[in-house]
Amino acid sequence: MLEQFIRHIREKNLLDTEKRYLLAISGGLDSVCLAKLLKLGGIPFAMAHCNFGLRGEESNEDEAFVRSLASEWGVEVFVNKMETKAFAAEKGISTQMAARDLRYQWFGELAKEHHMDGILVAHHADDQLETILLNLLRGTGIDGIFGMAEVRGNIIRPLLTFDRAQLEGFAAKEKLAWREDSSNAKSDYKRNFLRNEVLPLIKKFDPMALENLSQSFTRLKDGGKAFFYLYEQWLNEHLVREGDFQCLPAKVLENVPGQKSLLFYWLREFGFNASQMDDLLTSISLGESGKSFFSEGYLVNLDREYIYLGEKSKETLPTQIDKTDFGFEVGDNYYDLMVLREMDELDNNPHNAMLDRDKLKFPLLLRKWEEGDKFRPLGMRKFKKISDFLIDLKVPLIQKRKVRVLCTANGEIAWVMGYRVDDRFKLTSATNTVLYIKQK
Repeated sequence: MLEQFIRHIREKNLLDTEKRYLLAISGGLDSVCLAKLLKLGGIPFAMAHCNFGLRGEESNEDEAFVRSLASEWGVEVFVNKMETKAFAAEKGISTQMAARDLRYQWFGELAKEHHMDGILVAHHADDQLETILLNLLRGTGIDGIFGMAEVRGNIIRPLLTFDRAQLEGFAAKEKLAWREDSSNAKSDYKRNFLRNEVLPLIKKFDPMALENLSQSFTRLKDGGKAFFYLYEQWLNEHLVREGDFQCLPAKVLENVPGQKSLLFYWLREFGFNASQMDDLLTSISLGESGKSFFSEGYLVNLDREYIYLGEKSKETLPTQIDKTDFGFEVGDNYYDLMVLREMDELDNNPHNAMLDRDKLKFPLLLRKWEEGDKFRPLGMRKFKKISDFLIDLKVPLIQKRKVRVLCTANGEIAWVMGYRVDDRFKLTSATNTVLYIKQK
């Protein structure tokens, strides 16, 4: 197995004899075998052992075993006794989840402090199969059958291509001792139930079943990679990014297989879930323009022939602006307020405004526009509803939600921010003082 292991880590470029790694070691068969393979392969490493204190004296005996092994092999060892149950209670999570969070947080801190080049964990092929089956039982998509990655961030799993039977054979050949976790024999947890009850039955039915399942998932994973490759091409071809929102033409979903998956993999990183995709597709097919869907921080809006995605508004409004203020913030943008007595040239950028300061009644008020709001767009003699003004400009609904208006103290709208100043407050030959609002 040593030859296979060395060939594997070289082909996949997983480990390097010029680097030093942190091995997560429980004292069980898997991590002890990995430790021996590293030592025989000349790969520098240190050990990290977590004593979760969940099995009384047995946990302490695991710790003693790891310390003894490290001493025998001349390997540096780090041990951490953790208050697992207290942490679980504090965070309101399961003991299993607490143990996982605690150990990976500690491993990360150790690796950083001691300048390790990666954290090695001893998950093997049987663990991978259990993980994929658990994902399927929970309900998963394509990436759920990918299982655990050999490398993710600084976590490295060099044993994923080897099964437990191979590890047992290697341990027997090398006369290795290891610790058995008595809790593994209990089927209280889903993973243990799969391992102890379900998989042995499948193997009894067909001795090749587990190997066949593993091969099937490998093929499906390869098919999944092809899907994501083609999906990225499709998305890059059709998705339009404009400022702080994204836009997808609804027509690109017409008569396309896998519409739900295409939408889901676009929107999931923004907090949307798979169940929302059915409602979204129904609204698209019915042409329900104006319909919105929300995640914690984002919204999707159907506006005519387009699907818009953008962040929810974060700023708190209204904002009062006094004569003595030098600027104000709107979301992530800051605006300078400058008073000009002389003007070199007119700024026509719609994101900035030049207003006749003497016509403005302070304090000014910055707020969201409301239905019924009217103003006189620059160059027009008559008032126009802001809602109609934005429709004429074909401003998407998702952008309309972010439109702000600057009002005088008596409620007159002086500027629809980013679009047009009001004709009543424009600069004329009679203007003496200019209020210049400029986005930084």
